[in-house]
Amino acid sequence: MTHAGGRTNLSIKEAARTGMLWAVHARETPNRPAILTPQGDHTWDELNARCNQLLRALKSEGLKPGDPVALLCSNRPEFVEVLGAVSRGGFRLTPINFHLTGDEVGYILDDCEARAFIADARFAAAARRAAEIATPMALCIAVGDTIEGFQDYDELLEDQDASDPEQPVLGSHMLYTSGTTGRPKGVYRKRASTSSLIAPLTRTASFRPGEDLALNTGPLYHAAPLALNLMFPLSFGVGVVVMDRWDPEEALRLVEKHRITHTHMVPTMFHHLLQLPAETRERYDTSSLRWIVHGAAPCPVHVKQALIDWLGPVVHEYYAATEGGGTFIEASEWLQKPGSVGRRIEGQVVEVRDDKGKECRAGEIGTVFFKAPNDESRRFEYFKAPEKTTSAYRGDHFTLGDLGYFDADGYLFLTGRSAELIISGGINIYPAEVDEALLRHPAVSDVATIGVPNPEWGEEVKAVILPADGFEPGDALVGELLEHCRQHLAGFKCPRSIDFTNALPRLPTGKILRRKVRDRYTNDAPTE
Repeated sequence: MTHAGGRTNLSIKEAARTGMLWAVHARETPNRPAILTPQGDHTWDELNARCNQLLRALKSEGLKPGDPVALLCSNRPEFVEVLGAVSRGGFRLTPINFHLTGDEVGYILDDCEARAFIADARFAAAARRAAEIATPMALCIAVGDTIEGFQDYDELLEDQDASDPEQPVLGSHMLYTSGTTGRPKGVYRKRASTSSLIAPLTRTASFRPGEDLALNTGPLYHAAPLALNLMFPLSFGVGVVVMDRWDPEEALRLVEKHRITHTHMVPTMFHHLLQLPAETRERYDTSSLRWIVHGAAPCPVHVKQALIDWLGPVVHEYYAATEGGGTFIEASEWLQKPGSVGRRIEGQVVEVRDDKGKECRAGEIGTVFFKAPNDESRRFEYFKAPEKTTSAYRGDHFTLGDLGYFDADGYLFLTGRSAELIISGGINIYPAEVDEALLRHPAVSDVATIGVPNPEWGEEVKAVILPADGFEPGDALVGELLEHCRQHLAGFKCPRSIDFTNALPRLPTGKILRRKVRDRYTNDAPTE
């Protein structure tokens, strides 16, 4: 509901249920900064108005609540505007990784059944290709500049009413996650499910609207920056400084300039910050930082300890994924239990089970499982992939494939991961897709793509290849295969190295035993 001035008169609770929280902040603090980006800033009033204009523009083009909207966009104001319009328009948003090729983007457009595709002109070539191969959509919109065949974003919004909608409808998100096999999968829920992380995050963040500012350090298409570096502070009325791309010294400069209080990072970013010369780190005042939260990838103990030594006990950690999950550990606890990812969040069931499905005793290593919500409509499923959904669950439980153990005090320690999923710099890469690309080359008879340790990124992609008859292993073939990968895969998925072998271990069923391949390159292979 809105009053005569075009402002919503919803309460906070009512606004949360209808995607209108930002409108409430615009009503109460219209001139405070909401987002600050290299491409432009918005006060709460300006951001709210643009969200309303985009909502009406999409409706004028025939979109209805429930319709899917796909977004291929860098960290610019329009990304946030789309997010706000979807949240109050009842649409379903799928942000797409802008490092993907046009064919990869096109696959997601088709799979998510997008009716509207909003694309940043920085990625015009990929956007055009994706629109060509995807099922025709109702609407293609270009942001920042022109894209052939796309409508102009600003022109579409130009004459639209900026007042708050009379009957807002809560929207939803369906992000695509890297799996261990096949193509990316949409993580879908019939009904929105509140993250188990909200309680510990809110308690430790202790936001002070009007005083605090958060810093977004990662790409907004990724689940963690989107949820924890943008939506979380904005929902409390705390403005966000949005980096266009990660740069460690620039992050410190922004912390000092804006007196940043909150941020989310991944361990690779910690590594980059700590690699800066001491005189560079000491040049910037970081005393405003009260809360840094991290997850998405394992963090080496020595890296986290060094960060706490520098910035103080403000570094908290969660363990979860797009699908769900939940452990959390505050900095003060971690100093007593270095290496732990925390205890179960209240209300969450987290278990470590052996290969027979029996719960392990304290200290015994097994696979980490999470219990799904009792309400089946709030459980995740992989969109249009019932067989993949079924394979992810074990009864009422699901696993991310991690190995670990609980100690006697109930703290979870991760010791490794099923050797399938590769996490490099906090980004999930699934090896089957790299295998598939390499197997297209005639020189490749068989291949196992694995993750191997990297001191900066956590892991890097390595392909171990059985050459086909008639092809000579060597530097020339490595170069040819790497170039082949660059033509078929996004750059972050391409192997950083290629080794050749005489044989690859497979089960009688044909399944590759990646863990055995991976163990050749690690000295800390997980104990089972």
